[in-house]
Amino acid sequence: MTVPPLNLLVESASAAIPISAVTAEQFDSWLAGQSPRVQTWLASVNFKADAGSFATIAGDDGALSAVILGLGRGDDPWATGGLAKALPKGLYRFASTHGASADFSTTAALAWALGGYSFNRYKSEPASQRATLVWPEGCDRAYVEYAVTAATLSRDLINTPAADMLPDALEQTARDLAAGHGAAISVITGDDLLAKNYPMIHAVGRASTVAPRLIDFTWGEASAPKLTLVGKGVCFDTGGLDLKSASGMALMKKDMGGAATLLGLAHMIMAAKLPVRLRVLVPAVENAVAGNAFRPGDVLQTRKGITVEIGNTDAEGRLVLGDALTEAMAEKPALVIDCATLTGACRVALGPDLPGLFVEDDALAADLLAAAKAVHDPLWRLPLYAPYRKMIDSKVADINNAGEGGFAGAITAALFLKEFTVPGVPWVHIDSYAWNASDRPGRPAGGEALSQRALFALIKTRFAR
Repeated sequence: MTVPPLNLLVESASAAIPISAVTAEQFDSWLAGQSPRVQTWLASVNFKADAGSFATIAGDDGALSAVILGLGRGDDPWATGGLAKALPKGLYRFASTHGASADFSTTAALAWALGGYSFNRYKSEPASQRATLVWPEGCDRAYVEYAVTAATLSRDLINTPAADMLPDALEQTARDLAAGHGAAISVITGDDLLAKNYPMIHAVGRASTVAPRLIDFTWGEASAPKLTLVGKGVCFDTGGLDLKSASGMALMKKDMGGAATLLGLAHMIMAAKLPVRLRVLVPAVENAVAGNAFRPGDVLQTRKGITVEIGNTDAEGRLVLGDALTEAMAEKPALVIDCATLTGACRVALGPDLPGLFVEDDALAADLLAAAKAVHDPLWRLPLYAPYRKMIDSKVADINNAGEGGFAGAITAALFLKEFTVPGVPWVHIDSYAWNASDRPGRPAGGEALSQRALFALIKTRFAR
């Protein structure tokens, strides 16, 4: 990052250019109170107060003196998300709001900062300067700082090419994060995974020149309720011997998006000092092709003790998660959350913006969906439909990692993971795309921490003192 997004939010300054934010419903009454010059100008540019629309207004000296921002119906959390890049370089403040939602100050600051993000690590020219915003009055500044820092970390991890973000680099990021918050970290690497009984993580990652590993860090008081996050850390996915096509492989640097999302979430939890005993497990591997790669038809042992027939080497994420979930469940924490860029089937069903949510506990699902709605970070619940479990039966092992037919791929993947959970331990599985295909206000093209703010809101509420 050349310009950290939080640098786009600054302390109060009297020289800041005022922004008036107004809904479409309130626009006519607001306009009636403006000078004839402003009324004529906005009519000439056909300003309609649609969400995210804006017009700059010059003063008598010709210099920029004010901005009018449209809020549409007032419920679009991304109305300010394009301003950091679209407005002329300068310092701005919200002078008035008309018809805005109660949480406007917080969502406005969050969207402004997130919209100013750009990934410039490999650019020879520095990023262009962005417009900066005075912290809005009434903004939950601490929350915005947590959320923007977390999303920036996750976006940077996902956007970094695999050559610079293989399991060793992901481990270093986790070590840096742990050190920054005083967390304890341990890593099991290479053949030690076999010695310590993580055979599926080893099998998936052994063909890479960078050894597979299980990253494990803990934070918080030992007596606090246990919260365990498990993130899929497949740093690049060729598909293995069931090789992906060139187009299918093009975005596979993002196949560690689950791990990236939860590392950012871990930062939010630790920065906010939530009263939990946090544990983060990241099985970090590259699913590569070599003479020692695991094969279709192989039968793998697992930490759980069940056996898995490999129906497809490109269904590798659920394998590494299976071993990690087994370890996560052993402590019987108060809540286990896993996040993974797991299936194309979920994208076909829900598109890129809606992560699939799988959870058996209806009350937990309702709480998470309510949290997601409150923080404008949507999820969509899909069923753990038990009759589909037979689709991943195996004739030679206890279960198949892919099965036949291709039906209900997101559901069968979730049912596979369910085999590595234990009754009585609340478990949330999120199948995320972790990517924005195009630029939108607040959401630049590239890596994205989908579900991160929703999960934080759930955890904060669920484990409040």
